[in-house]
Amino acid sequence: MSERERGPGAGRRRPARERVLAAAARRFYSDGVTATGIDTITAEAGVAKMSLYNNFSSKADLVRAYLDGRHEEWLTRYRSRLERAESPRDGVLAVFDTYADGADSFGGDGFRGCGLLNAAAEMPAGDEGRELVRRHKEEVEDLMAGHLAELLPGRPDTARATAEHLAFLLEGAMTRAGLEGDGGRLRRARAMAADLLDRL
Repeated sequence: MSERERGPGAGRRRPARERVLAAAARRFYSDGVTATGIDTITAEAGVAKMSLYNNFSSKADLVRAYLDGRHEEWLTRYRSRLERAESPRDGVLAVFDTYADGADSFGGDGFRGCGLLNAAAEMPAGDEGRELVRRHKEEVEDLMAGHLAELLPGRPDTARATAEHLAFLLEGAMTRAGLEGDGGRLRRARAMAADLLDRL
């Protein structure tokens, strides 16, 4: 069995590590981290088990790489949204749009909410993966706080409190959207956030 597969470009091959990560990302998101075994991942990736362990020291190591990948994927989508922002208000709403984009990418099929939170829910207290997810959520709130600090110069306490408020709104909407299987709640949360920003 080949340890590489052809990528979208002619003559190009995709390394086994990338294939394993892609397969793990699909399965961890759709089936859960605990329910997804190494054999399932290697079969879907089309690699031998040894190839997986040549790239990841353990399943826990693979899970951490998955969480890091989701974090980086979110940041890439957010930065793309931010390039179109014309004001600090738009910067805050870009965070909501980034979450909605993630939900919309499923086209109404298979959306289960935040992959990071779903994975963290399966991990025991003190697990390094939970810490990675916590840092991601703090970074999202900090991004909003930065935009709000620009929007509300001289009012740092209000900016920070509003960022926390919006983070709670966003996470609640994401949870409901995941349970309902579509991004409708995220679009509603964005509208609520826009209204709140307009009233500041």
